[in-house]
Amino acid sequence: MLKINDQITIEDWELTEQFVRASGPGGQNVNKVASAVELRFEAARSPNLPDPVKRRLQRLAGRRWTKEGALIIQCDETRHQARNRDIARTRLAELITKATEKPKRRIATRPTLGSKKRRLKAKKVRGEVKALRGNVTPDE
Repeated sequence: MLKINDQITIEDWELTEQFVRASGPGGQNVNKVASAVELRFEAARSPNLPDPVKRRLQRLAGRRWTKEGALIIQCDETRHQARNRDIARTRLAELITKATEKPKRRIATRPTLGSKKRRLKAKKVRGEVKALRGNVTPDE
């Protein structure tokens, strides 16, 4: 069982771990031992996650979210299977914690009169500078 906060806990049946061979350092050990972990969390079917959290989690997960509604986290940072497993579980917990936070609603604001005037004055000055770049006639 993975505890996220007071309201959300992930049951063991919702998590599936698969150990695969990792790339990177390790010498001959890399070819023999499956130390990388692929953690699969069935988020869409999870009864412990509220719907708004699921939607935010899907947006945060990006391409780690599958069509079936599962979240897949891969970790091959260390040579140790147990440490990679802990890192993957920590990443999942952090992602879900981030998804529980409600985003602040943006309040639309209008530009002030002073900022409009400054912008138009800057445009006028720039236009005058460009107008001076024109062709020079020989009588001038």
